[in-house]
Amino acid sequence: MTLKIRNGETILFIGDSITDCGRRGAEAPLGMGYVRLFRDLAIMREPRKAFSIVNKGIGGDVVTGLRNRWEDDVLRHEPDWLSIKIGINDLHRTLRQNPEAVPPELYREAYNDILRRTRDVLPKCKILLIDPFYISTETSPTSFRKTVLDTMPLYLRTVEQMGKNYGTRRVHTHRLFQKLLRYHDPETFCPEPVHPYINGHLIIAEAVYDALSC
Repeated sequence: MTLKIRNGETILFIGDSITDCGRRGAEAPLGMGYVRLFRDLAIMREPRKAFSIVNKGIGGDVVTGLRNRWEDDVLRHEPDWLSIKIGINDLHRTLRQNPEAVPPELYREAYNDILRRTRDVLPKCKILLIDPFYISTETSPTSFRKTVLDTMPLYLRTVEQMGKNYGTRRVHTHRLFQKLLRYHDPETFCPEPVHPYINGHLIIAEAVYDALSC
């Protein structure tokens, strides 16, 4: 497969800590996670192709946070390609009844807003939506992890609907990890259900590469 990104184009990644992954500190500018691994895969597989990668992930962010910084961190860069991965903090804050909770209806409203603004300002920008995910198989009805897994479909439905409404590409990250968990313990991929080890980031990077190659 060959990446659809052309020479001279720019792809911008935005999201929470999984996208950030140290890009604002010692691992600047791409971080040490799937964004950098995606870059490495591109170099290895298509060494003659030259395009720019921008990482605008911020740890702990939610979709309303993206909305608040959309002009500064996305639109002003005028990317040719845009990748969005957001949702797990929105879900967590809602379940924990955080004052800054982002329940499903607000998640849908804010997600739609940033995509609408992108289409209005950058009508030719190609968009990739990466599903929020939770690397767990917990089944105890009293477990917080089980509650997260039971609530996840409400957020995934929004990503699905946004993808249909705006004609985006999509990475089904949650489904991908759940398939792998049929054969491997969660600890194979993460120390806790949210933040993957480097092998988990490689899984995401490979999925992103595939999604941008079809």
